[in-house]
Amino acid sequence: MLEKIRIKDIAERAGISVGTVDRVLHNRPNVSKTARDKIEKVLKELNYQPNMYASALAYNKSYTFYLLIPKHEQEAYWDEIELGAIKGVEMRRDFQVNLQIMYYERFVNKSFSEQCKKCISTNPDGVIIVPSDLDITRKFTDILHEKNIPFVLLDSYMPDLKPLAFFGQDSMASGFFAAKVLMMVASKEKEIMLMRQTKDSKLMSKQQDNRETGFRHYMHDHFPNIKILDLNLPMEGTRESYAEILEEFFSLHPQIHHCITFNSKAYIVGEFLLKTNRRDIQIMGYDMVNKNAECLKDGSISFLIAQHAYMQGYNCVETLFRAIVLKKEVKTVNYMPIELLLKENVDFYRRDQI
Repeated sequence: MLEKIRIKDIAERAGISVGTVDRVLHNRPNVSKTARDKIEKVLKELNYQPNMYASALAYNKSYTFYLLIPKHEQEAYWDEIELGAIKGVEMRRDFQVNLQIMYYERFVNKSFSEQCKKCISTNPDGVIIVPSDLDITRKFTDILHEKNIPFVLLDSYMPDLKPLAFFGQDSMASGFFAAKVLMMVASKEKEIMLMRQTKDSKLMSKQQDNRETGFRHYMHDHFPNIKILDLNLPMEGTRESYAEILEEFFSLHPQIHHCITFNSKAYIVGEFLLKTNRRDIQIMGYDMVNKNAECLKDGSISFLIAQHAYMQGYNCVETLFRAIVLKKEVKTVNYMPIELLLKENVDFYRRDQI
């Protein structure tokens, strides 16, 4: 039926009172099985589609979502995610949706666990999580499951945790893509440098680890003769300490012309190359953060791979809203686009219009 279906029409056709129909449509109690069956039969015959937005507004309930995210600098990758999540809440202000943001020290399990406990104590309606170590994160998500609190994962997909949804790149595919692009300009090289940020000599990000795995697989299959030289920069390093490490590396390897990193800190190398006037070396990196964009324009970064961090934050909030407030099914795995930015198009890469 194309015309608008009124509650009165449903009640008359089912031979049931308007009040009883209203209780069924809003899933309220105190309705007999006989009456419910009659109403549901009529709804099916009429192909009735409830106005979930109107129902949610009429319910007049407030909702609080939590975003658990690493502490970060302004204009960083995480900052874009945070701004996107805030925008998502603004778009749903009529439904009394609120957002609380909690920060933890990345790669510090104690900090993550403490914030998780604080989050649980508030009994949130839904949670967005940038996960820590799998086992540490599982302790948190197990409690969320016990309390029937839906959660969305960002950045790293951990299917064993059974999230409501995930938003982020397909990391392995992203690594393959990065290798293909880099080899368009570096196929004749004998060596390339892979810059990694580590803590206690370990790569702490699952996403970056997967990107690197995809990259190495592609290089092994297609360019086995190109040697990959790892350069580990400590997470807690300073600009001065990084400069010393980079100076030593490039002095020892003067034949290096191309570098790559799988995190958002390509500018660490990019700024060093500009400062030391090494115009014959470039690095490829990830994420359209301001410092990376400036190095891209100045020529020390060759390419950036972007993944719409802003939209990731926005979509996480929207997914919780649709599942919790509107009671709708949502897609579990949501891979973000793998987009290539160059000097010539970086200024046109903007946040999606909401």
